[in-house]
Amino acid sequence: MTTSLPPLKRVLYHHRTQGKAVEGVHIRGITDALRAEGVPVDIISLPGADPYATPKAMSPTQQARPWMKFVTKLPEPLFELTEVAYNLVAGWRIRKYLDAHPDVELIYERYSLFMFVTVWIARRRGLPVILEINDSAMVYRVRPLFFLKLAKWIEGWVVRHCTGMVYVSGVFRDRLLKAHGTMAPAIVTPNAANIDKFSPTPQQREAARKKWKLEDAVVCGYLGAFVPWHAIDQFVYKIADRLKAAPHLKLLLVGDGATFDEVKRFVDERGLADQVILTGRVSHDEVPGLLAAMDMAVLPSAGDYTSPVKLFEFMACGIAPIAPNFLPIQEVVKEGQTGWMFQHGDLEQAVSMVLQHSRDIGTLKQVGAAARAYIAAERQWRNNILQLIDFRRQLVKR
Repeated sequence: MTTSLPPLKRVLYHHRTQGKAVEGVHIRGITDALRAEGVPVDIISLPGADPYATPKAMSPTQQARPWMKFVTKLPEPLFELTEVAYNLVAGWRIRKYLDAHPDVELIYERYSLFMFVTVWIARRRGLPVILEINDSAMVYRVRPLFFLKLAKWIEGWVVRHCTGMVYVSGVFRDRLLKAHGTMAPAIVTPNAANIDKFSPTPQQREAARKKWKLEDAVVCGYLGAFVPWHAIDQFVYKIADRLKAAPHLKLLLVGDGATFDEVKRFVDERGLADQVILTGRVSHDEVPGLLAAMDMAVLPSAGDYTSPVKLFEFMACGIAPIAPNFLPIQEVVKEGQTGWMFQHGDLEQAVSMVLQHSRDIGTLKQVGAAARAYIAAERQWRNNILQLIDFRRQLVKR
């Protein structure tokens, strides 16, 4: 792999997300990696959704701004029409920015449903525009689309008329190709994590384990949102009756969300508070120590087409992961070498694997070290932007 980037005068990164939680991690990862290579990057966000100014509290379900909370509670037809109308706002802002920055050589956009104006402007100006595809009208949605046909039509136009696309998994790329028939050129780039940001010290581990009374335990961790589709609540319910027979094992569950209160009540009623540690929302400053306290981590569920950022962060910390065997995860985890996988949807198997591996701390350390080495060599954000810039070079030559 090349060790330096070809010169790029300037990159515009546009997104229509709230810029928080996983979205913010990904945006900052790409942006910081480009800037570290000397490439100027400017970000156009939703007003009030700067990914570098999101709340410091670890609350993936907290809205970045009150007005965003209001908009997301609109009836679905009005919410989607608001998304369509935002093209007018985004178009005005992007044109104004490009007029002031004629040196832009690439527009990079985190694709959002109903968003088309960026591709339209880029085509008119002869600028390459690469879309990072993390969402689609073709996937299952907790909040079903009202204007589904319109969303599919816009998406089909966008994926055919952009310069190129970046997908987080091959299965996601193939799903959209099957749905739309033809698409612009695409690459697959799983998510990443920077080793230097996930290198907790022994002192942080000792302090966190002391604070949360984990000193003599094997710790299985979770870090993220307590929401139904992540299934951490169901994992707790499944493992509850088996914890008493494994007094050496403690669960350290970090985060909050819709199912948090229900899980906490369950843990308290079962008398499991000594073995199931629920930290709730924590500051970002506390996260390194909490990660350092973990010996392994569990991802009870994930999207069948997604590339979970937390998986890469666990691995970067040297924490052995146990995750569902969706194809995107199989693209990253080597079974028994850098982690373990259970049959997705089978939480009984996930529980059994956690209990089994908790009894072999030596193997946990070995697998964790191999996972960290893999991230260091192949899956840091710099690896992703090197692939991106090489992709852009190939597209411009076409």
